[in-house]
Amino acid sequence: MEMQQFHYDNKIVKNFIYATMLWGVVGMLVGLLLAFMFLFPNLTDGISWLSFGRLRPLHTNAVIFAFVGNAIFAGVYYSTQRLLKARMFSDLLSKINFWGWQLIIVGAAITLPLGYTSSKEYAELEWPFDIAIAVVWVVFGWNLIGTILKRRQRHLYVAIWFYIATFVTVAVLHIFNSLELPVSALKSYSVYAGVQDALVQWWYGHNAVAFFLTTPFLGLMYYFVPKAANRPVYSYRLSIVHFWSLIFIYIWAGPHHLLYTALPEWAQNLGVAFSVMLLMPSWGGMINGLLTLRGAWDKVRTDPVLKFMVVAITGYGMATFEGPTLSLKNVNAIAHFTDWIIAHVHVGALAWNGFLTFGMIYWLIPRLFKTKLFSTALATLHFWIGTLGIIMYALPMYVAGFTQASMWKQFNPDGTLTYGNFLETVTEIIPMYWMRAIGGTLFITGMLIMVYNVIVTIKQGSKVENELAEAPALERVTKKRTSGEGWHTWLERRPIQLTIGATIAILIGGIVQIVPTIMVKSNVPTIASVKPYTPLELEGRDIYIREGCVGCHSQMIRPFRSEVERYGEYSKAGEFVYDHPFLWGSKRTGPDLHRLGGKYSDNWHFNHMYDPQSTSSGSIMPRYPWLITGSSSKLDKSQTEAKMEAMVTLGVPYTEEDIANAQASMLEQGAQIEENLHSDPDFANTYAADKKYATENGEDFVEMKNREIVALIAYLQRLGTDIKVETAQQ
Repeated sequence: MEMQQFHYDNKIVKNFIYATMLWGVVGMLVGLLLAFMFLFPNLTDGISWLSFGRLRPLHTNAVIFAFVGNAIFAGVYYSTQRLLKARMFSDLLSKINFWGWQLIIVGAAITLPLGYTSSKEYAELEWPFDIAIAVVWVVFGWNLIGTILKRRQRHLYVAIWFYIATFVTVAVLHIFNSLELPVSALKSYSVYAGVQDALVQWWYGHNAVAFFLTTPFLGLMYYFVPKAANRPVYSYRLSIVHFWSLIFIYIWAGPHHLLYTALPEWAQNLGVAFSVMLLMPSWGGMINGLLTLRGAWDKVRTDPVLKFMVVAITGYGMATFEGPTLSLKNVNAIAHFTDWIIAHVHVGALAWNGFLTFGMIYWLIPRLFKTKLFSTALATLHFWIGTLGIIMYALPMYVAGFTQASMWKQFNPDGTLTYGNFLETVTEIIPMYWMRAIGGTLFITGMLIMVYNVIVTIKQGSKVENELAEAPALERVTKKRTSGEGWHTWLERRPIQLTIGATIAILIGGIVQIVPTIMVKSNVPTIASVKPYTPLELEGRDIYIREGCVGCHSQMIRPFRSEVERYGEYSKAGEFVYDHPFLWGSKRTGPDLHRLGGKYSDNWHFNHMYDPQSTSSGSIMPRYPWLITGSSSKLDKSQTEAKMEAMVTLGVPYTEEDIANAQASMLEQGAQIEENLHSDPDFANTYAADKKYATENGEDFVEMKNREIVALIAYLQRLGTDIKVETAQQ
C-alpha cells in the first residue's frame, strides 16, 4: 500500500500552550486577589474597575475560557492530527481560531472590569463578544470536521467522539443562552425573563461545565493517559457506554441548580432524577481512565505526568460524585448558596481541569521541542505543591459551607433565629478564608514553577513546527454495515451520522425542559400587583448588574422556615416576569435581598454603599464611593428611553406615555430620595459643604437626585414590594 507523506502542524499547538500558561497565571492571580479581598475588603479601595463585583466574572471567564479553553484547543489540535493521520484541514482556520480566541479574551479583560456585563453566570460577556465567540467556535468546528473528512484513519477513536459532541453542544448552548436584545454597542437585555431566564441560564451554565470543562477533557484523557502510560484504554465497550449515556443524561441536569426556587416543580424533579443517573456514566469514565493505568503503577510513582493525570481523574471522580449528591433536595437545601459549592467547583477546576492540563503540557513540551523535560524534580515539586494547594483550598471551604448552613438554620427555643444577624456567620468563617488564600497561593506557586520549567525546556530544545509523518491513503469502502461489523464500529467510520446522533442526544433534554417552560403560561402564574420598574429603578438595576452585586447577594427566598423568618415571604414565580435578566444569584456572601425594599431607610442604603462597615460592623463588603462622589457618580440617563423601548419589545408593558415621561419621572423620584436623605443632619451638612466648594471653585456640581447612588437606592427600595411581605426577624 502506497504511503503518503504529510506534516503535522505543531506551531498551532505551541501557540495554544503558550496562551494556556499565560492566561492560567493571569486568571489564577485574579482569583488570588479576590480571595484576599474577603480578608481585606477595601484592598482596592475606590478603584471601580478593581472592585470585587467586577473582577469576579473576569476570574471565572479567565479560568474557564482563557486557561481551560486554550488547553482544550492545544490538546485537540495535537491529538486530532495524530488520531486522524492528517494535518489540520486549514492552517488559516487554525490561525483564525487562535487569534480570534485571544482577541475575545483581551476584550473580556477590558470590558468586564469596566462593568460591561450581562450578569449571566459564565456568559457575562456582552452581545458583540457573544457573536464573536460563535464565529470563532464555528471556525474551530469547521477545521475539526474538515480534518475528519480528509482523514487517513478510517475509524474515529473515542477522543474524537467527545470532540464532536463538544463542538455541537457548546454551539447550541451558547447561541440559545445568548439570545439578547441590544440597546447599545455594549448593553443588551436577555430575551428571556425571570423563571424562564433562570432555566435557560442553568441549562447553559451546568452544561458549560459538562461540555466545555468535561467532555473535551474526557477526550484528552482518552488520548493522553494511554500515551503517557503506554497502555491501551481499559475498555472499548465502556467508552461507548460512557460517551452516549453521558452526553444524553448531562443535558437534563441543569435544573438542580434551581431547587426550591420559583422554578416549576416538575422541572426541578427532572433535574434531580437525571443528576442522580449522571453518576453512573461519570464514574464509568473515571474507572476507564484509572484502569488504563493497570500495570503502569510503578511508572506513576516516578513520572510526574502520570501523577498529575491520576489526581486529575480522581478529582473528576470526586466532583462527579458530589454533583449528583448535591442535586438531592435534602442535601441541596443545606449546601445551596454556601461555600460548599465553591469547594465543589474548585475541586473540578483545579484538580480535574488544572492537573490534566499540567500533565498534558509536561508530556507535550519535550515532544514538540525534541528534548527532555528540564527538571523532573521541579515538575514533581509542582505536583506536590499544587496538590497541597487544592487540599488547603477545598477543605476550609467545605467547613465554611457546613458552618454557614448550620448557623443560618438554627432556632432558639422561643422560635427566633439563633443567629439573627447574618454577619455572625461571616465573622465565623473568616479563618477558613485565610486558609483558602494560602491554598490558592500554593497552587499558583506551582504554576509559576511549571512556567519556569517549560521555558528552560524550550530553550534547550529545537523548533519543529512542521513535523513529518506518513500514512496510507484512506480507501473507499461500502457505506453499509459489513458482515460481522458492529453498529458502533460502523458508526465510527461515518462521522456525519455520528455527529447527527450526538446532536439528537443532546437536544432531547433541552427541548423537553425549556420549551414547556417558555410556551406554557401556567408554568409562571401572573400576579396582578407586579408592575414594571420605574425608569429610575430600571437604571438602578443596571447599576446593580454593572457592579456585580449578584455575585454576593441572591434574590430568591426559598420556602424554608429559616429563610422566611430571616428574609420575609418566599419568592413567587410571577414576581420576576419583568426581570431581564433574572438575578436570583448562586452564592450568599451577603444576605438575600429579595425583600429588602422598605426594610431600611434611604440614608441607611446611602451610608452602606459609601462605607458598609459604618452600618454593618464586621461586613466584608467593599466601598462604592464612585457611585456617590465625583464626576463618575452622575447618572447617565441618555439611554433610558431606548432601554424602555427594548423592554417593550420583550413584553414589558410600558406605555408610550411612560417612555415619553421617563426623564421627568426620574427627576421626580430622584428628588424624593434626595429629600429623604436630607433628613440626616450629617448628610445635609456634608452635601451643603460639597455644593459650596464646587460653586466657589467653578467646578460642575452633580445634584444628588442625578447621582447613580440615588438610582441604586430606588431599585433596592423596590425589591420585593409588589406583593404583601411578612415581617422578617433580620
